[in-house]
Amino acid sequence: MRKTWPMAEEDVVTTDRVETEVIGRTLVVTMVRHSKRNAIDGHMTEAIDAAMNRLDDDPDLWIGVLTGGSNMFCAGTDMAATSGRPTERGGIYGVVGRQRAKPLIAAVEGVAFGGGFEVVMACDMVVAARNARFALPEVKRGLIASSGALFRASRVLPLNVAKYLLTTGTELTPAEAERHGLVNEVCDPGQALTRALALADVITANSPVAARLALQAVDRIVAANDDEAWAISAEFRNKVMSSEDSKEGVAAFFEKRPPRWTGR
Repeated sequence: MRKTWPMAEEDVVTTDRVETEVIGRTLVVTMVRHSKRNAIDGHMTEAIDAAMNRLDDDPDLWIGVLTGGSNMFCAGTDMAATSGRPTERGGIYGVVGRQRAKPLIAAVEGVAFGGGFEVVMACDMVVAARNARFALPEVKRGLIASSGALFRASRVLPLNVAKYLLTTGTELTPAEAERHGLVNEVCDPGQALTRALALADVITANSPVAARLALQAVDRIVAANDDEAWAISAEFRNKVMSSEDSKEGVAAFFEKRPPRWTGR
């Protein structure tokens, strides 16, 4: 059972896209655009960025938990509104390009598709309910995963599994994700946040300086070539976006029909 702390009124802050709640040394960030399955538009990008800035800048906060609530995590980019401009400190979605100073746990219930899955991959640890659904379905729309998955998928998953997800758009179950090392813990539906907070308690019982520096060292080692990786991601995203298939895939999505691919 996780610890509980007295809650001050100012510890809970809600905007039209994100709710933040302070529990002890943990900042819980909840995406709240549930009518759109938490699809990320420009307003949500800015709200996530502000929450992550708060986590990094407040010395009383030692760890963060990012969740989408009890029914969903995030369906990725809002294809109609777009996700807005990358932020200065957080990059795309305000988080996937961030050089974070503190640990971040993803608590996943329901869909984590496309950019939502890429947000999960940008976190340090993952707790997933059995109803969680992971996928990179961009290829089904003539698009390409361009928010980190082209290089992060092969870091958190075996290379052949990463290639399979990127080229088929097939879903990865929580059990498979745990077996392959992406997910740290699988739990019952409705319990992802509770279990993520329990994991946060274990981490915050340790030295915050040691935990932060250990993660920063690991991140610097594995991300040594990230500038090149982001450049390659942008290069191939631009190639895909200039194709006829890309235009057809997006049109088919909005017209709710199967795409008619030409291979051009």
